[in-house]
Amino acid sequence: MQFEQYVAALQQVKTLSPERERRLWQAYKEEGQSEARRLLIESYQPLVFKQAVPYRNLQNIMDIVQEGTIGLIEAVESYDPQRGVAFSLFAVHRIRGRMLNYLHKEGRVDVACMDARPADGGLTLKENLMDLSPSVTEQAESNELAARLHQAMERLPARERAVLESMYMQSEEAGDVAAGLQVSKSHIYRLQKNGIRRVRGMLSRFMQHW
Repeated sequence: MQFEQYVAALQQVKTLSPERERRLWQAYKEEGQSEARRLLIESYQPLVFKQAVPYRNLQNIMDIVQEGTIGLIEAVESYDPQRGVAFSLFAVHRIRGRMLNYLHKEGRVDVACMDARPADGGLTLKENLMDLSPSVTEQAESNELAARLHQAMERLPARERAVLESMYMQSEEAGDVAAGLQVSKSHIYRLQKNGIRRVRGMLSRFMQHW
């Protein structure tokens, strides 16, 4: 299937009403109905599309969509409706994580996230890392630093990495990230601060030998 065909197929997907969705989760989680599982995956496929949009010009876009769909399936299978967290917030991190892992392996992720400003208006990732070197603005555009940033992000604890990717790559609000990870908003800011500190430390050692 081509990306254009995928987009056209998505237009036929109908949004579930809250009651309909509740019944489907009940049928799948409590009764094990495979049809309910299929309908839930199908109805949330637009969430995969939303995460894939930034990469729509890449030749392997459908591979990225496929990885995101695997993440969606994993989220459907592990989601607990009794926790009271919206499924979309729970699933988006699995979907995005699958996509980013694939892109990292393919070497196709750039450092655009360094210039993205968080939804709360805070500093960009680049601005948070500015004390690495007086010329970091120019060096941040280099392929070598981009590769080092990818390596540093991959070495972060899972939650710190998820927070930085959510707030800088997707410009999500801290409250939404907190709901998706099922933690407090203050904890999200601690994870953000710790993640930036770790990345800064890893890149500063590299910059000393630039």
